[in-house]
Amino acid sequence: MIEIQNIRYAIGDSLILDQVDAVIPKGEVTAIIGPNGAGKSTLLSLASRLIKPDAGAIRVDGHDVHHASTAEMAKLLSVLRQENHIASRLRVRDLVSFGRFPHNRGQTRPEDSEKIDEALDMMEMRPFENRYLDELSGGQRQRALVAMILSQDTDYILLDEPLNNLDLVHARNLMVILEKLKNVGKTPILVIHDINYAAKYATHILALKNGTTFANGPTLEIFQSETLSNLFDSHISIQTLDGQLIALHH
Repeated sequence: MIEIQNIRYAIGDSLILDQVDAVIPKGEVTAIIGPNGAGKSTLLSLASRLIKPDAGAIRVDGHDVHHASTAEMAKLLSVLRQENHIASRLRVRDLVSFGRFPHNRGQTRPEDSEKIDEALDMMEMRPFENRYLDELSGGQRQRALVAMILSQDTDYILLDEPLNNLDLVHARNLMVILEKLKNVGKTPILVIHDINYAAKYATHILALKNGTTFANGPTLEIFQSETLSNLFDSHISIQTLDGQLIALHH
């Protein structure tokens, strides 16, 4: 599990996160939700060691992420950032192979090729594996980046708004993939704005508001009209359609 303990983070005089406490269970799909500016992406960056907190600690399976070795954490935790600056004249397969670096240090082995193939197939990118990134659409590039993360084959998979640039079909397919990863012991954790995707595919929700923990628990407990209305400061009604909870707002 991931333990987030009394996290505080500021940029200059601007307090971004303050006293954030939460436990994210292992083997579940966790959606991090909340209004713009709540600190969702910042929290994910802290958990993935991209930035350091001013106070508090984050532990993954007991390892303090800011004190464990980089090599150790790279085999345990992978992250897809919201912004990725990658050379455009890089082929898709080469990009996906970067996910294997923590395991092979650049010396590709047969087992690495298998993981790369699996990730390309999962994201339906095998037909594009020899194309350069600047020959792809925005959605295809996003799928290639997710494939790179999946090829890293870590227990914890952190994704910051992974549905960016994806059309309806590919967004749904990615959520289905994340749901299946949960069934084989992986722990996907994603920042997501579409709360109906969160309701459908996530089993756990961490909600942030004004830089602190607003709610944290099983999806069915959090996905309530009063809770979501207070979280987003907007009336949200919860309906059931074909057995699935749907949030409606105007």
